[in-house]
Amino acid sequence: MTDFLPLAYPWVKALHVMAVISWMAGLFYLPRLFVYHAERGHTGQEPVQSFQIMEDKLLRMIMNPAMIVTWIAGLALVLTPGIVDWTMIWPWTKAAGVLGMTWFHMWLAGQRKALLRGQALSGRRYRMMNELPTLFMVVIVLSVIVKF
Repeated sequence: MTDFLPLAYPWVKALHVMAVISWMAGLFYLPRLFVYHAERGHTGQEPVQSFQIMEDKLLRMIMNPAMIVTWIAGLALVLTPGIVDWTMIWPWTKAAGVLGMTWFHMWLAGQRKALLRGQALSGRRYRMMNELPTLFMVVIVLSVIVKF
């Protein structure tokens, strides 16, 4: 297996980047849907079922698979000999950022269920939470590119 990983490295890295882009798109968009759902869904301005369908499909069909592929490809990259120097700080800060993004993903999944039960947070709160993926992205990108 370890002989295969260096040969597959550029392909795995490309797959990882594509999966991260898809995952991040969902992490940015789903809280925005929650804002609209929380602010307009109960007033009848927009059909609640439309929000529920969009939220469900985004999470199940795009975000979940993208997160899984991100993790699998990322772990394959970590296992590739010579790629990660664990004596440096950057792999640990990147790992913390990825764990933060994963926590946020799970929080969003929980919020979708809360919305289904009619227990939405305020639109303002969802807007504030929408900034978290940006913070995690900054930590991850700086970690990988600058390698401090």
